[in-house]
Amino acid sequence: MRISSCLHTKEDNMQQQYLLKHGKPYPSGSKYGAKGVNFSIFSRHAEVVELLLFSSAESDTPFQVITLNKDINRTFFSWHVYVSKLPVGTWYTWLMDGPGQARDSGFRFEKDKHLLDPWAHAVSDKHWDREAACKPGDNGMTAMRAMVTDDHYDWEGDTPLAIRSEKAIVYELHVGGFTRHSSSKVSHPGTFSGLIEKIPYLKELGISHIELLPIMAFDEQDVPNKTAEMGLKNYWGYSTHSFFSPHPGYCVTPEQGTHVQEFRDLVKALHQAGIGVIMDVVFNHTAEAGANGPVINFRGIGGKSFYHVDKEDKSILRDYTGCGNTVNANHPLVARFIISCLEYWVREMHVDGFRFDLASAMARGENGEVLQDPPVLWGIELSEQLIKTKLIAEAWDAAGLYQVGSFPGYRWAEWNGRYRDIIRQFVRGDKGLLSELATRISGSSDLYQPQGRLPINSVNFVTCHDGFTLYDLFSYNQKHNEANGEDNRDGCSNNLSYNCGVEGDTQEVAIINLRKQQAKNVFAILLLSQGVPMLLAGDELLHTQRGNNNCYCQDNDLSWINWDLAQKNADTLRFVQQMIALRKRHPSIMRRRFLTGEISPGKKLPDVSWHGVEINKPLWTEPDARLLAFTLTGTEHEEADLHIIMNMSDDIMTIELPMMSGKKWCLALNTSQLSPNDIIEPKDQQPYNEATYTAHQKSVIIFESRTV
Repeated sequence: MRISSCLHTKEDNMQQQYLLKHGKPYPSGSKYGAKGVNFSIFSRHAEVVELLLFSSAESDTPFQVITLNKDINRTFFSWHVYVSKLPVGTWYTWLMDGPGQARDSGFRFEKDKHLLDPWAHAVSDKHWDREAACKPGDNGMTAMRAMVTDDHYDWEGDTPLAIRSEKAIVYELHVGGFTRHSSSKVSHPGTFSGLIEKIPYLKELGISHIELLPIMAFDEQDVPNKTAEMGLKNYWGYSTHSFFSPHPGYCVTPEQGTHVQEFRDLVKALHQAGIGVIMDVVFNHTAEAGANGPVINFRGIGGKSFYHVDKEDKSILRDYTGCGNTVNANHPLVARFIISCLEYWVREMHVDGFRFDLASAMARGENGEVLQDPPVLWGIELSEQLIKTKLIAEAWDAAGLYQVGSFPGYRWAEWNGRYRDIIRQFVRGDKGLLSELATRISGSSDLYQPQGRLPINSVNFVTCHDGFTLYDLFSYNQKHNEANGEDNRDGCSNNLSYNCGVEGDTQEVAIINLRKQQAKNVFAILLLSQGVPMLLAGDELLHTQRGNNNCYCQDNDLSWINWDLAQKNADTLRFVQQMIALRKRHPSIMRRRFLTGEISPGKKLPDVSWHGVEINKPLWTEPDARLLAFTLTGTEHEEADLHIIMNMSDDIMTIELPMMSGKKWCLALNTSQLSPNDIIEPKDQQPYNEATYTAHQKSVIIFESRTV
């Protein structure tokens, strides 16, 4: 084994040359122990491998360069070395060289490119230059680096939570944007620590899980050139490069390698509050982009295996994601990488679930074909370590594969895009949707029941990070994405939105009130629906992005949550809190099995009955109908029955109420009323003694039964 050295800074000259041993192939990455550090990295085709050690993330040159010997530092396809007495806090990169420098070989071995350890638990991007990584030549001064960490941590008895899916209420948020606004009043805005300070708010809101936009380390510089020239960066984080490391930008002291500890502190604090953690993960592509993209790690280690490549011209990366490359997820080695990564986040970081971005790309075989039983997806579903972990698929990709209702596996839940679309259309006033509306709010049995799946396989949402906020859904007919630098070409144009008569901001009180009422209508319908509801952070505060429906690059107050809205729109916030509380006190809304319309043993009424203006006469066949009413029978002893009226027409309508023996209906909610009369707590509800109820236009009404 040869130990070479380079010119050193004065600081680096003070570093000793550490003694070496052969090392072990497992585990991959850097593993600290009492006597030193084992390094291991996988590369099937590399011929020359060097490990470079740095005293800090900012050191100009390494203090030790270790050239691995193929005969003693390679086991099968793993390259490894043990560095005795090497301390925690050492930074490092890899260099690799191998065959096929021509890009048509499918390889991108570039001997001068510093490679980031794909298994690193802490990384630094402080001096990262994406452009330099795209060009030939040495990028040692501008490459990302990994750090040797000691991952011991006192969990104080914490374990992942086991909240049943039918009781889940998911809240999608961005770690940075949730507290980066000055109004958040947290000590460390935009960090895991800042989010900890907002846990009391989350607890009071009543949600069960937060779903974090990507927090695995990602490339903030991965945006189009024109967008970068405007000073914008990748904000959402769908550009992962280090799948085992929390993002340094969300840490208070990333230069100290505290990534893992800071994220664990967040998870532990959330669990102590009874809130689960779901991570949005991006295994469909990486930050290395297309053929001319940067060499960060996978491409320089042996991208031919990691990415889908064209069969004829291996310099062409197949793109099913719209991001330049597609991870070859069903290659045996890549599948093992993905599954072991997920198991790490559950075992070592105690996360409770994952949402998989463009998950259908992971259903493609090595030639891009759609597999009926993709090994990686079944491997995730059947992993013992993930058996209690929530799995949520965005069941489509960017190349036209749409698998909502048919995603491989049984345990996987899906973002229900069909639910989103029908609710948007119904609430804005589209006609003739009642039959499908009833199916969607009942758990989408047409999609899930034929495969033996359940209502909990449907994650119901109306808004998410990608698209209009809820307030903007009723404030804009068209997207307004000019601030992104792509001439308003980016983002979806089919928003199914309605501006209530004026595009954007207005001072007209009637329009402002209608927009608020429509937002309440969506919250009410979403939280009344069977399945797993998901809310977008900030919607309960009526957060606006001023018509921008693709804020992926807007790390500014356009995306950040303005906490002053909690006071300005306190009425809407209260409504959402109380609506969540209403859902929680009604197991009949949180069923694990589908509604049947039949009478269950021990019950006098069917689990659901459908109505129109008159009882038991739903308007299924009326092409212009925009009114649906239904009654849900309580499932548990002394649980109140529910009667719901949804009138999205432009007319005030007189609706017949079902008669009950020994019970009275009490008005619980009417979205056409102003706060606090829009939603009434049980202790303040009064019996309603009339046989009919007047439902105003664009309103949702809920009655709860009470024993006389």
